[in-house]
Amino acid sequence: MEYDVIIIGAGPAGYVAAIRAGQVGLKTALIEKSQIGGMCLNWGCIPSKAIIESGRLYKRIKNDAPVFGIEGIDRMKLTFNWKIANDRAMSVVKKLTNGVSYLLKKNGVEVIQGTARITSSNSVTVDNRNISAKNIIIATGSYHEPLKAALPKEKVLELYNLYKLDELPRNIVIVGESSIAVELAQFFAMVDRNVTLLVPGDRIMPLADDYLANYMVGRLKKDKIDVIFDAANLADGSTFDGDELIVGNHRIKCDLVVNSKSRKGVMVPSDIEIATEDGFITTNEYFQTNYENIFAVGDVNGKSPFAHVGSAQGLHTINFIKGIREELTPDLYPMNMYSDPEIAQIGSTEKQLYESGVKFKISEFPLSANGKALAEGYSEGFIRMLSEEKYGKVLGVQIVAPNATDMIAEAAAFMSVESTVYDVAKTIHAHPTISEIYMEAGFGAVDKAIHI
Repeated sequence: MEYDVIIIGAGPAGYVAAIRAGQVGLKTALIEKSQIGGMCLNWGCIPSKAIIESGRLYKRIKNDAPVFGIEGIDRMKLTFNWKIANDRAMSVVKKLTNGVSYLLKKNGVEVIQGTARITSSNSVTVDNRNISAKNIIIATGSYHEPLKAALPKEKVLELYNLYKLDELPRNIVIVGESSIAVELAQFFAMVDRNVTLLVPGDRIMPLADDYLANYMVGRLKKDKIDVIFDAANLADGSTFDGDELIVGNHRIKCDLVVNSKSRKGVMVPSDIEIATEDGFITTNEYFQTNYENIFAVGDVNGKSPFAHVGSAQGLHTINFIKGIREELTPDLYPMNMYSDPEIAQIGSTEKQLYESGVKFKISEFPLSANGKALAEGYSEGFIRMLSEEKYGKVLGVQIVAPNATDMIAEAAAFMSVESTVYDVAKTIHAHPTISEIYMEAGFGAVDKAIHI
């Protein structure tokens, strides 16, 4: 069977590319060995955010209900039901994956279930079925590197098995430093578990500005989450002594170790040599591999771990195949973190600007001076705007707020048209809204914020 494009992997990069390919008239085959939606929809982005939302609501009712005038709740009897929260998360997953399957069918995409093997630059086998195409897109995603420590299998949890748990244990150790590791640590703490975070290096959130990473370290301490840094060798050499995990000189009560280590690309079996580096497929600015008609999109290429970036790369690649040549700008990839409170950033960090020699200024405005935030009971957080000193071009935005992951889209819009702090300051925001902090940061960069 001959296609215009074969896509291997049906996660956010692959299925979005497939839908778009069908929309623009390309005969498309989408190969998936497991579940439509990939990691993100089935055991990553979507279900994790669903359970985090359950945890957030539980914590807020427990801590804040009396302040908001809600009486009659016996907080001593308040408990978190993991099974119900998990069932709700899975119902959201089912609705979304069914929706994706419908869209693939609607747009004429042939979905092939099975394991792919690339046999040439134009051909693929799927469980002994041979198919060929003018173009091949690899969108197989990534996986967490396994723990090196020789720990009992029943004590170690890979994230794709989280939603198979009948109940959550009391004492949980998480190994990792990424936003995923931090989100999980906070979720387990929200629902009354004892949590320890083993960070392989000397900082968490490696993609975030140092200012945000340092803020989150303080927040984790506030949440009573034990954080142990430089724990890579310690964690890999850890052992159990009864119900305690021995990590160097630390003895940690532990029922379960959750693996959230750094990720590597999932490689497709191949009879041709596709170039890789540091565990990811090597691509150019158009996501072409060392074969001009074979592309790699999403976190398999190591350019970004975020699903929305993978989707953007998938769309970009289909445009390229259709003859539209354009480049994606990494500075305009939002970085979202569904922590408590949420964190988001876009553009350059302080460190990057210092290293590039750009003269810049920072304007910051706290949520504690925002009317909507106070009315909703969210006074913790801020916006930071990094702007070029001479002309005021917005170079980066960082937000800590309950809905930061939504609010960062405004910064993306500003920066995509190279707006200045003057443009930000004169943009009228509805009152009262938390998004008014943009205007305040803009005025702060031009002269002085209004409400501080």
